[in-house]
Amino acid sequence: MNIKEQVTSMDAIVSQGAIVDAVQQFFADNATTADYGGTATTNKAEMVEKMENFAGAIAQVNGITHHHSIVDNNVSASEFTFDFNMKDGSKIYWHEIIRRIWNEEGKVISETYFNAQ
Repeated sequence: MNIKEQVTSMDAIVSQGAIVDAVQQFFADNATTADYGGTATTNKAEMVEKMENFAGAIAQVNGITHHHSIVDNNVSASEFTFDFNMKDGSKIYWHEIIRRIWNEEGKVISETYFNAQ
């Protein structure tokens, strides 16, 4: 499996705001996640639910910018800026690095978010 092609495809979907679709398509069933806020998921189903809840709370997407991605063997790092207005009136502006570890089938088995601000 060509991991660089998988990263390019996944990042393109995320850039369009289809975050739930990206998780459903590219995560292995046993994928784990961790973010810099301390929230973790232990499998794909939990991450899909987390992303569905998050996406449902967005009132307006002001911008999603994919800056760069790098791939080294089965590890990738993608830099994004996310800018959202939320339904509760809050604003989210995240500049982050998303580190992914991929398995031999081209599925994400671990995803970790790092604050890049």
